[in-house]
Amino acid sequence: SASERALQYRVGEQIHGFTVKQVTSVPELFLTAVKLSHDRTGARYLHVAREDSNNLFSIQFRTTPMDSTGVPHILEHTVLCGSQKYPCRDPFFKMLNRSLSTFMNAFTASDYTLYPFSTQNPKDFQNLLSVYLDAAFFPCLRQLDFWQEGWRLEHENPADPQTPLVFKGVVFNEMKGAFVNNERIFAQHLQNKILPDHTYGVISGGDPLCIPDLTWEQLKQFHATHYHPSNSRFFTYGNFPLEQHLKQIHEEALIKFGRIESNTNIPKQKLWEKPREHSVTCGLDSFAADPSKQTTVSVSYLLTDITDTFETFTLSLLSSLLVDGPNSPFYKALIESGVGTNFSPDVGFNGSTREAYFSVGLQGIAERDIDTVKQIIARTVDEVIAKGFEEDRIEALLHKIEIQLKHQSTSFGLALTSYIASCWNQDGDPVELLKIADKVSRFRQCLKENPTFLQEKVKTYFKDNPHRLTLSMSPEEDYHDKQAKMEAEKLEKKVNALSEEEKTQIFEKGLELIALQSKPQDTSCLPALKVSDIEPKIPFTVLETTFVADETPVQYCAQPTNGVVYFRAVSSLNTLPEELKPYVPLFCNVITKMGCGALDYREQAQKIELKTGGMSVSPHIIPDDSHLDVYEQGVLFSSLCLDRNLPDMMHLWSEIFNNPRFEEEEHFRVLVKKTAQELSNGIPDCGHLYASIRASKNLTPSGELQEMFSGMDQVKLMKRIAEMSDIKPVLRKLPRIKKYLLNSDNIRCSVNAAPQQISEASKEVEKFIKGIARSKKERKPVRPHVIEKSSEVTPVGREMLTGLQITRKLVNDPTFKPCQMKTHFVLPFPVNYVGECIRTVLRILARLMTAKFLHREIREKGGAYGGGAKLSHNGIFTFYSYRDPNSLSTLKTFEKAVEWAKSGEFTQQDIDEAKLAVFAAVDAPVAPSDKGMDHFLYGISDEKKQSHREQLFAVNSDNLVDVSNKYLAVGKSTRGQAVLGPENAGITKDPSWVKR
Repeated sequence: SASERALQYRVGEQIHGFTVKQVTSVPELFLTAVKLSHDRTGARYLHVAREDSNNLFSIQFRTTPMDSTGVPHILEHTVLCGSQKYPCRDPFFKMLNRSLSTFMNAFTASDYTLYPFSTQNPKDFQNLLSVYLDAAFFPCLRQLDFWQEGWRLEHENPADPQTPLVFKGVVFNEMKGAFVNNERIFAQHLQNKILPDHTYGVISGGDPLCIPDLTWEQLKQFHATHYHPSNSRFFTYGNFPLEQHLKQIHEEALIKFGRIESNTNIPKQKLWEKPREHSVTCGLDSFAADPSKQTTVSVSYLLTDITDTFETFTLSLLSSLLVDGPNSPFYKALIESGVGTNFSPDVGFNGSTREAYFSVGLQGIAERDIDTVKQIIARTVDEVIAKGFEEDRIEALLHKIEIQLKHQSTSFGLALTSYIASCWNQDGDPVELLKIADKVSRFRQCLKENPTFLQEKVKTYFKDNPHRLTLSMSPEEDYHDKQAKMEAEKLEKKVNALSEEEKTQIFEKGLELIALQSKPQDTSCLPALKVSDIEPKIPFTVLETTFVADETPVQYCAQPTNGVVYFRAVSSLNTLPEELKPYVPLFCNVITKMGCGALDYREQAQKIELKTGGMSVSPHIIPDDSHLDVYEQGVLFSSLCLDRNLPDMMHLWSEIFNNPRFEEEEHFRVLVKKTAQELSNGIPDCGHLYASIRASKNLTPSGELQEMFSGMDQVKLMKRIAEMSDIKPVLRKLPRIKKYLLNSDNIRCSVNAAPQQISEASKEVEKFIKGIARSKKERKPVRPHVIEKSSEVTPVGREMLTGLQITRKLVNDPTFKPCQMKTHFVLPFPVNYVGECIRTVLRILARLMTAKFLHREIREKGGAYGGGAKLSHNGIFTFYSYRDPNSLSTLKTFEKAVEWAKSGEFTQQDIDEAKLAVFAAVDAPVAPSDKGMDHFLYGISDEKKQSHREQLFAVNSDNLVDVSNKYLAVGKSTRGQAVLGPENAGITKDPSWVKR
C-alpha cells in the first residue's frame, strides 16, 4: 500500500531539491508521514502517504496583517485572478470546469492563508498543481483585479456618470454579509480582545469600514513579503507517488527563488496582571423568542501555546468535559438555569491562535443578568476543582476519539490539512499531532498516576489565571443604520477628496472593468481534462436485501468499514394527521434527548456517548427522480457504533421506539429555546437557501413540506413555541406523533458493516424489528394517493441478484397545481439573498449558465459574493445569489441568463467543460458508510445511475437550446421568487410581491 511504500524513504535522502528529515508510521490512521525541507529556500513539506485515491495538495503561508483592511483576504482572492503562465482572468473559477476535482478552494485564517485542492485523477492533480503554484508564487495582481475583488469607487450605474459613486467589490460585500451574523461579531471581538497585542488584534478578513483604506501598492507589497517559499508549508496526501509532486513543485516554482528571512513570527501575548472586561453592540435579532433578552456574555481564559501538543490535547479534552452534553458541569449550571437560550458563540476550546483560549457563557439573556452568569461560571469552576469528573464521562470521551479514528471519511486529506494548519503555522510539529493513540495512552497514564490531574489543570488555567476576559454584547435599535452612516461618511470623505480629473478616471476605469468582464476569454492557456478522461462506467455496489417477519425490508451492504457498523431506518409519515406535521422537525430533534425506558435524559445521553458515535433523527422528504409531483415523506433514523457495541446501540433504539419519555417539561423547554436560537442564528449564513426553499414552495407538492420543515415557516414556528408561557400543549403532541411514527408498520432498515460482521448485525436488527410495536388497527394514509415503487432488479454478469426489491410508498396530490409566487422577507441586513426557482430538468445547462454567464454578471459585475444556477435533486431549477448588494437587478440577470441559453451562444468546449463539472460532482468519492445509500434512501439503483451517465455523455448543443426554449422561457413554466434582505422601494411598489 502507499503507506508501506513510503516507509522506504531514508532520513537524509535527497529527492528533487528536497531532503528527507523524518519518516514516521501512524498505524492507527493507516498512514506514513514523511517530512522534508527544500534545500535552497527552506520551504517545509509534509507528505502523508495513505491508500486513498482522493489525493490532496495544499500550500499554506503565514500571513500576519497588522490592520483590518483585509489585505490577506483580498490577496487570497486576487492571486486566483491570473498568473504569469496562466494570464487569463480568473483561472481558479475556470478550472472548476476543466477538472474532475473533488475539492477546490482557498481560506484566509487569522494568521495563515491556505490553498487546498483534491482529485482522484493523476493528470488532473498535475494540472491543478501547476495552476495553484503559478497563482501563489507568480500572480499578475492587476489593478483591475484588485478593484473587482477588493474594493473600488464606481458609479451606481457604471455607464451613467450622473449616478452617485458607491463602494463596490466582492470581498467588501462578503465581509458586510459576514458581520450581519451576531455570532460572528461576538467571536471576532472575543479573539481581538483576548489577544490584543499583535496580528490577532485585527480582522484578517477585513472590516468593511477599513477595506477602502487598502491600496493596490500595499497589496503587492504584502504578497512580496509573505508569499515566499521561505514562509511556506506544502502538504500532500493520498496514494500518488511523492517524487512526482516534489519534481513538479521544485521545477515549476521553488527553483526560481533563494532563501529569505521571513519575519512573520507571532510573538507570545504578554500576560495580563488582572482580568479585563469589554462590551460591544450588534444588530437586533428579528427572530428572538424574547426581545428583551438579546444579550450575550462570556468569560474567556488564555491557555497554553498550541505547539505544546500534549498540553493542548489535554486542555481540549478538558474543555469537552466542561461543556459538551447535558452531563457537563457548565450545561447543568448555565443552560439549565433558564437564564439564557444557548451557550455563547465559540464556546469551549479554541486552538487556532498561537495561544489557545477557552470560552464559556450564555446568549439570549437579559442585560441585568450579566453578573448572575459571571457568578455561575465562577461557582462552577470551584465545584469542578472540588469534585472532578465521573470516570464514565472520561471513558465516553475517549470512546468518541476511538470512533473518530475509525470512521472513514472521503475528505480525510482535507480534514488533516485543516487539523495541522494552526500548529504547523507556529512551527509546531505536525507529525506529533497525528499520533493520537500515543496521546490517549499518555493521558490515561497521567490520570492513573494522579487522579486529580484534571482538577489541577482547572485550578491553574481557570481559577488562578489573571488573563481572563469578560465580553458582553447587546443589540442596538439602530445598529445597522449606524454602520450604514459610518460607511456613508467614509464614502463622502473619499469622494470629496477627488479632483475632477480623478472622477473622470473613475468613470473611465469603471467602463474599462465592465468591458474587460464582458470580453470573451481566451482560456486556451489553461490545462484541461477531456470528456474522454471520465470513466464511462461506474463500479456497481453489491447489496443484499432480506425481509424480516415477511414484510420489513433490510438492506445489507458489506464494506471495509474498519470496525464500525452504520445503521439507518426510514419510517413513513403517510398516516400522520396533517395538524401534527409542522411539529415533526421538533419531534426529530428531541426524541433522542428526552430519556427512554428506565433512563432519564442524562443517563440516556451518557449511554449514547459511551456506546455509539451518535444517534440522529431527521425529516426525510424525497421528491421522486422521475416525477416532480410524486414524493416520499418520512423520518430518517441513523447511528453508528463500534462492532462490540452493536447490541447496546440496537437496544437503545428499541427503547426509544417503545418507551420514549415525554415527562421532563423543563428539559423540553431548554431544548426548544436552544433550537429556536440556533435557527435564528443560521439565517444570515443560509439566506440563499431560505430564499430558494420559499421560491419553490408552490412549485411541487413536496415544496410545501420542505418550507414547513426547513424553511422560514419552521423558523417562525419555533420562535412561537419558544415564546409560549405554557409549553404543555406542544409537549402533548409528541406522544401522538410517536404513535404514528415509531412502529414497524412502514419502516425499512439498512446496515453497512464489515463482511464478517454482517451475520451478527442481521441478528441484532431482526431482534430490533421484531421487538418494536405494530399498530393494533390498520391506519389509512392521510392522502389517499399512495404509489408503490420498487427499484428494478437486473442480472449482473451471470448471477441474478435477487431480493433487491425495496418498495417505497410514495405520495402525490393529483389536485396540485403549481402557482406563481413572489415573497420578500424584510430583514435588517445590508445585503440580499435572492432565489428564483423554475420547474424543469437540466443539470448540464445549470452548470453552463453558472460558469459562462451568471458568475460574471452576479459576482464580477454585481459584486455579490456568490451566485449561479443549480438543479436540485428535486428537479427544481434554481437561480440564487449570496451576500448580494442588488436584488431586483439580479432577478433581471436571471432572465438574461435564459435569453443567453436560448440563443445557443456556446461552443462545444463550453459544453464539455460543463460536463466535466457535472461529472466531478456525480463521481465524488463515496465513503464505505454511505455505499448503497442512493438505493436505500432515494430508490436509485446503480443501473439507473449508469443510464443517467450515458444520457449526460450524450448531451449536445441542440438539446440545450431546445430545453431552454421548452422549459425556461417566460410563460413556459411556473416560477417562484424570494428575496431576504432590507426594505426595497422597487419591491414595495410592485403589488405582485408578498411582504413578510
